[in-house]
Amino acid sequence: MGPETLESIQKQAIADVLEAYPEKAKKNRAKHLGVDNPEGVKGSCDTTRSNKQTVPGVMSQRGCAYAGSKGVVWGPIKDMIHISHGPIGCGQYSRGGRRNYYIGTTGVDTFVTMNFSTDFNEKDIVFGGDKKLKKALEEIDELFPLNNGISIQSECPIGLIGDDIQAVAKVHKKETGHQTVAVSCEGFRGVSQSLGHHIANDMIRDHVMPDTSHRKDFETTPYDVAIIGDYNIGGDAWSTRLILEEMGLRVIAQWSGDATYKELAIAPKAKLNLLHCYRSMNYISRHMEQEFGIPWMEYNFFGPSKTTESLRKIASFFDETIQAKTEATIAKYTAMTDAVIAKYRPMLEGKKVMLYVGGLRPRHVIGAYEDLGMEVIGTGYEFGHGDDYKRTKEDLERSTLIYDDANEYELEEFVKQLRPDLVAAGVKEKYVFQKMGLPFRQMHSWDYSGPYHGYDAFAIFAKDMDLAMNSPVWDHTTAPWDKEVEGA
Repeated sequence: MGPETLESIQKQAIADVLEAYPEKAKKNRAKHLGVDNPEGVKGSCDTTRSNKQTVPGVMSQRGCAYAGSKGVVWGPIKDMIHISHGPIGCGQYSRGGRRNYYIGTTGVDTFVTMNFSTDFNEKDIVFGGDKKLKKALEEIDELFPLNNGISIQSECPIGLIGDDIQAVAKVHKKETGHQTVAVSCEGFRGVSQSLGHHIANDMIRDHVMPDTSHRKDFETTPYDVAIIGDYNIGGDAWSTRLILEEMGLRVIAQWSGDATYKELAIAPKAKLNLLHCYRSMNYISRHMEQEFGIPWMEYNFFGPSKTTESLRKIASFFDETIQAKTEATIAKYTAMTDAVIAKYRPMLEGKKVMLYVGGLRPRHVIGAYEDLGMEVIGTGYEFGHGDDYKRTKEDLERSTLIYDDANEYELEEFVKQLRPDLVAAGVKEKYVFQKMGLPFRQMHSWDYSGPYHGYDAFAIFAKDMDLAMNSPVWDHTTAPWDKEVEGA
């Protein structure tokens, strides 16, 4: 499919989708959809409307502020206990859903996959839950004495009834001497889980960064870096750390997959902050740059091309010793990644893929697919901002359909018209497209696979894409457009 033909199909798909809406909704959704290409001076990536309130029935149901704080930023910190203050539903839903791997003994010194909740009932809604929260904190300290702090993650009812969680946290911290942080991340706040990221970052800024106790005796080196915005899904942060250490750097902190409270507290000692998930952690990176003078840069470890590009960019911040080790590291893995490409590219060459996830992956994984000869013909974010789409522009290789906060109707129609060979999206979309007879990879938490970051992990990524697309199961089902042909 040539670029001109592809672009016309993409534009027609948008026009057809919009025809299903009433005039007002049509006008609204048109601002969230578009087509862009590398040659476009000011295309859809520059003009796509984003970070706007979800309209029920028109846009999708996105994650909430609580999900952004508890599920993404605070939850993976392994030696802290994160208690969901409110009804049990939100707390249970958030437990262990993102595969944030960690090292430690669960229930003793690590608590990521454990579920702590104040379990609100009707009585608590009427009379308030401050006393219940206080009792829960006391029980936590008694049952889990090795915890290194507690975060209180507020659910929707807390903001509505006015529980003063800040006061409860302040008293508990004073009485015990343990770090206790109250995070007002009620789900109804803001547009999506993106505001939850921001609120969580602000709490780290206000409560963790001022804690200098761990930094006083910490000995630094000229090569100290911190990994920011990697949640160790499937072991991603571990594979990233190995490469960075191989090129001569010392990773002093991981934010926040497999992280400890101490790692967050000593992060201001780093010489460079390496930011992976821009959407969730750019706020604290900017703060540390302003407050401590620490530069930060984005990196992308999906696929060998982007990994190599990022390693050289990271090395440019340091001396010739690091740069030489970096080139040696790249050379070491080149033969391996070339072999992976030689094995899998013939089976994947020319295959078309459509992406739709939250966070950074709608742009970061484009290069990995292209390393395998695949073409990304559509991509978009659930909770992206304008700067996410502008960054996406840099990774486009061809005409690409851009969609923001799409609903299932739109995604299905786009798929029917563009006819991709693979859909790589989040948890909610998986079974929709598999039932349509389309190969699917879950790019939220790697479909129980991973890691996907770095050179070694590229072999896992390539294998998973091949298994997804070339599985014999697809011989027993039929895509919608093939059904139309059969019925003709």
